[in-house]
Amino acid sequence: MSDTPFLTDGPAEAAVTLVLAHGAGAPMDSPFMSAIAERIAARGHRVVRFEFDYMAERRTTGHRRPPERAPALLEQWRGVIDRLGGPDAVAIGGKSMGGRMASLVAAETAVRGCLCLGYPFHPPGKPERLRTEHLARLRCPTLIVQGSRDPFGTKEEVAAMGLPDGLEIEWIEDGNHDLAPRKASGWSVEQAWDRAADMTDRFLRTL
Repeated sequence: MSDTPFLTDGPAEAAVTLVLAHGAGAPMDSPFMSAIAERIAARGHRVVRFEFDYMAERRTTGHRRPPERAPALLEQWRGVIDRLGGPDAVAIGGKSMGGRMASLVAAETAVRGCLCLGYPFHPPGKPERLRTEHLARLRCPTLIVQGSRDPFGTKEEVAAMGLPDGLEIEWIEDGNHDLAPRKASGWSVEQAWDRAADMTDRFLRTL
């Protein structure tokens, strides 16, 4: 992880640096990650993206393998935070698995803030297998931006989970796990991503 390159968008002198990790199946320069990072950066924030070791290895070998287990991913997250100046210097977050791992770090380390884009509250089709226990221990302001029909946690399912009052959840109406609405909704994925960036901009300005 020590020599893994970063992708950086936005002004170096920004008040907040937001570090984003990718989801389990797509890299840091996927269309979703690039679109979100560029939109947040355009609103005046510095956004740094990185890849976990298994995904960086895929670039060099072409071999697809599953993510490492959580302890290894968390250790990689800690290394990235250290490289970027320590917990006081950054807000952290990411897409799906990347955001979940960030929230686990935020439950043990007082980073400036945590952003989860499409949080995997449970595996699709298995609502009994919740991934929420640690959310009550978060040590920083946390925003989850979630599509209302996300199979990893719909609006109706999340409302019944009894999540901590301090956890902020913003909904992208009709959004899926990539926050993308259906055509019949009357608005585009680009508009949905713009709204997610606006929500993130407002959140980062409070940190």
